[in-house]
Amino acid sequence: MTLSIQEIQAPIQDEMKAFEQKFRDFMKSDVRLLDQIMNYIVRRKGKQLRPMFVFLSAGVCGQLSESTYRGAALIELLHTATLVHDDVVDDSNYRRSFFSVNALWKNKIAVLVGDYLLSRGLLLSVDHEEFDLLKIVSRAVRELSEGELLQIEKARRLDITEEVYYDIIRQKTASLIASCCAVGASSVRAEAGIVSRMHAFGEKVGIAFQIKDDLFDYGDAEVGKPLGIDIKEKKMTLPLIYALGKAQWLEKRKIINIIRNESHKPRKVQEVISFVKASGGIEYAQQAMLQFVEEARQILLEFPETIYRNSLEQLIQFTIERTK
Repeated sequence: MTLSIQEIQAPIQDEMKAFEQKFRDFMKSDVRLLDQIMNYIVRRKGKQLRPMFVFLSAGVCGQLSESTYRGAALIELLHTATLVHDDVVDDSNYRRSFFSVNALWKNKIAVLVGDYLLSRGLLLSVDHEEFDLLKIVSRAVRELSEGELLQIEKARRLDITEEVYYDIIRQKTASLIASCCAVGASSVRAEAGIVSRMHAFGEKVGIAFQIKDDLFDYGDAEVGKPLGIDIKEKKMTLPLIYALGKAQWLEKRKIINIIRNESHKPRKVQEVISFVKASGGIEYAQQAMLQFVEEARQILLEFPETIYRNSLEQLIQFTIERTK
């Protein structure tokens, strides 16, 4: 049975509570409008998986410190900046069922808010001379942008191979979780080799996390995003890439034509979903996900058993058994 987030969080419960207040303090501003928007952003936070990965990774590698709080805040600030900017780019009015910043305050303010969050993160590191943490997170933000652009470029041609797919999700999703784990290790002054191992651990978890997200598109959970969203958005995900790779030339051409020209029609989307299921794409993606989880677990077992390591193991399980 998968534990709840609250149960997994038990060893770092106090730190997570303290982090909430510290994060609010890090976001404070002298401008009333900015403070209002910052409060809105903080109030609608999700499960807070990112800070959990930071604190638990720090606990696995050493003694949690003030630097760990700043590392977790740095990731949240820079990641939130990218989300605010993403919503402007996508012209999206919602983020996690709440109105997005650009929906409430318009694009110009949203872009400036993203810039503000970015600068707060940079200053937080520079003021405390934590350049190692800044380097890890800046690299992740660069990879996020590159992954997005690679996906946009490939989506136009619908010619994504498995290798390119893994490149995209490693940059778009896994780089962030990898940076959480590396920041946690680095914040407790772990040696470079340990930081690198934790980065590799986080990357594997992040890839498994994204494959799970891809599976939601085919109804791989009781709850989740509506069926076929990725297909409508012409995103080539692992179940579909595998199914197309197995298909005869004529069938492949027909499915690609549906995705390119008819993915706005629910009946046609359902046709693609049925094709993927019949081709074994779901099972193939599930196996790949479990393989990455196993590789992540093997890295974790290199570290001594502690309450932090046990919680990280449970957190991996949570990411692949979640229903949304």
